[in-house]
This record gives sequence, structure tokens and C-alpha cells, in this order.
Amino acid sequence: MPPILSQIMADGYFQFLLKFLKFSVVGFSGLLIDFSVTWITKEKFGFNKYLANSLGFSIAASTNYILNRTWTFHSKDPQLVVQYTKFYIISLIGLALNNLVLYLLHGKMNLNFYASKLIAILIVTAWNFLANYFYTFQS
Repeated sequence: MPPILSQIMADGYFQFLLKFLKFSVVGFSGLLIDFSVTWITKEKFGFNKYLANSLGFSIAASTNYILNRTWTFHSKDPQLVVQYTKFYIISLIGLALNNLVLYLLHGKMNLNFYASKLIAILIVTAWNFLANYFYTFQS
């Protein structure tokens, strides 16, 4: 059996799916935080749109880390900085992947922007979960 499947089986298929569901709920809360911070800093404080967007992304990624560490994965790893760095790097790779999928589907294949974004979100959610499950929060 491939090591990836062995780890999923060791965790239990139900537990794996439960973690994915929790990860998705946390991700949705991150979306709300990202949009809220971006809107407040851009519209109310007059920040540059790219700075506002970066702040929204960074704060959402940070809150997502805290919620996933405590609620989704129940991590007790004492090396917080190392674990947070892993999570943040995976999030940055996810952001780049999201932009790449959006560029390919919308920019090159002329698929509707929001349909492209939805596909990108689904791909990146799977990437972020699996990368964090097997790397950041490995048991």
C-alpha cells in the first residue's frame, strides 16, 4: 500500500473526511476574514488595493493556522514557528496555484472568470488540505 494511503488508513477514513470537512469550514471563515480585512483596509483606511489584499490574505492565513492547529488537527507540536512557517508556505503555494489555474482557464481558455475561480478554489483546497495533512500536521 502506498505510504499516503497507509497514513489515511491509520488515521481512519472517517477521521480523514472529518478533518477535511473541518479544514473546509476553517477555510470558509478565512475567506470571510480575508474579504473583511481587505475591504476595511482598502475602503475605510484608504490602503493601496494590493497592500489591503496582502493584509487580508496574511491575517486569514494566520487565523486559519490557529484554527486548523487547534480544531482540525489537534496539534500539540511545540515548534510553533516551524509549523506556522510550513503552513504559511503551503498557503503561498496555494495562492500561486490559484492564480495559475485562473490564468490558464480564464486567460488562455476563455472560461468564465468565476467558473475558473471556483475550479481554482476546489483545486487549491485539495492541495492545501493534503499538503498540511501530510506535511505541516503529520501525526
